[in-house]
Amino acid sequence: MDNLRWRHEFRAVVLLMGACAAGVTAVDKYTLAAAERMIAAAEGTLAPVYAPLAEEIAARLDLADKEGIGIDLGSGPGTLIVELCRRTKLHWINGDINPHFFPYFMQKADAAGLGGRVSAVWADAQALPFRADYADVVVSRGSFHFWPDKVRAFGEIYRVLKPGSTAYIGRGLPGNMPLEEAREVRRKHGSGPKYDVDETERELRRIMNALGIADFTIRRPHAGNTAGVNYGIWLEFRKP
Repeated sequence: MDNLRWRHEFRAVVLLMGACAAGVTAVDKYTLAAAERMIAAAEGTLAPVYAPLAEEIAARLDLADKEGIGIDLGSGPGTLIVELCRRTKLHWINGDINPHFFPYFMQKADAAGLGGRVSAVWADAQALPFRADYADVVVSRGSFHFWPDKVRAFGEIYRVLKPGSTAYIGRGLPGNMPLEEAREVRRKHGSGPKYDVDETERELRRIMNALGIADFTIRRPHAGNTAGVNYGIWLEFRKP
């Protein structure tokens, strides 16, 4: 076994041991097969999403020259992290509850020349393994609807943000993706997400109110476009 492969597999074993030591059942519930399905989607039908989304996040949150720590919760194969590394100076952490993603993610980052700028940490969004006031930015795409206790999870994100820092959490497509490209992604990926965007917005507002977070913005890119393409929904909130 070559040294690079051994190093990645060793890191994955350490992460799995850490999850088990904490009494976590992720090894049973979050399988290699589940990780492989998401990797296939990220490299296939969803591949066009990540570069424009990273560009939008970096521009909207003014991250181009910012240094420090960024966390992508539920990053899975880390495709968004690789694109964010190309557009920022931050060190990015892949915080995911399925550790089977991590060997693939680390190899992908190394192949892109970014191995020294990323980490992978087993993380349950409802009990993040980071100290308070730790991260300069937290992002997440396509994960929050899986969090059983969303109030607790968003509270954890708020806790780990540094004062003055921002989170950008959502699902769907970036607003800077042209309509024809967005329609093609939706076509290839199926008929689109099966959820009520209006109800999701109400839910996110209830969560922010429950946590006493006043500085937040909900974005619904190209809502009501004539092509009927669902761009999804994004929540941006700031810790004062």
